[in-house]
Amino acid sequence: MNSATVRNLLVRGMLAGLGAGVLALVVAYFLGEPSVDSAISFEDSHAPAHEHEVELVSRSLQSTAGLATGVLIYGVAFGGIAALAFCFALGRVGRFSPRATALLLSGAALLAVYVVPFLKYPANPPAVGDHDTIGKRTTLYFLMMVLGVLLAIAAVIAGKRLAPKLGTWYATVVAVLGFAVAIGLAYAFLPAVNEVPSDFPAALLWRFRLSALAIQITLWAGFGLVFGELAERLLNPKPATVSAGTTVAAPR
Repeated sequence: MNSATVRNLLVRGMLAGLGAGVLALVVAYFLGEPSVDSAISFEDSHAPAHEHEVELVSRSLQSTAGLATGVLIYGVAFGGIAALAFCFALGRVGRFSPRATALLLSGAALLAVYVVPFLKYPANPPAVGDHDTIGKRTTLYFLMMVLGVLLAIAAVIAGKRLAPKLGTWYATVVAVLGFAVAIGLAYAFLPAVNEVPSDFPAALLWRFRLSALAIQITLWAGFGLVFGELAERLLNPKPATVSAGTTVAAPR
């Protein structure tokens, strides 16, 4: 793959990330923001009067322009990174078309980058979590995310190397089981974090975490579909059709 093709795919990846970001923004606004507002109301109702902080940025601005800026910039950034990963993965993970490779890459990235750390350290709304442990919790989350990515790459490599001996099906099963066992061991040995207040509404916590998961699924699925189509058209363009009655000059 030459540099011009990589550059074209990078641009298309960023555009696909922007489009996926728009979809994720809609989900975040209609599903996520109501839960955030409810959690903030819970936090305010339980905070002493002297601890109420003055808002530097209004809540209405945070939930509109601020949310849009964050989600769209994130979408463009991850779209570019995913496009570069696609350039490396195409043809190396199997004989898949560009469209199928993009979808497989998006699904694997969703699993390794978000679902794996989410199951160990799920997202929490405002009023959940101790301010003194935010550094520790952030470190543990990113450690789990890095482990998920590295173990996913290791599973792919192992599957490729086992395929000639075991066949594609059994090699895939062994690689997936190995990935699951390794993630399970990481879950067991890494410390748990449980800082949910005893009186925090369980239904609100559940809705917030579901909305956070829905945003990521929308983002990655949207990217995979859009970028897969753009990559397919770039790398496997359809031959130009000749309309009926058009005379095509014979080659000399």
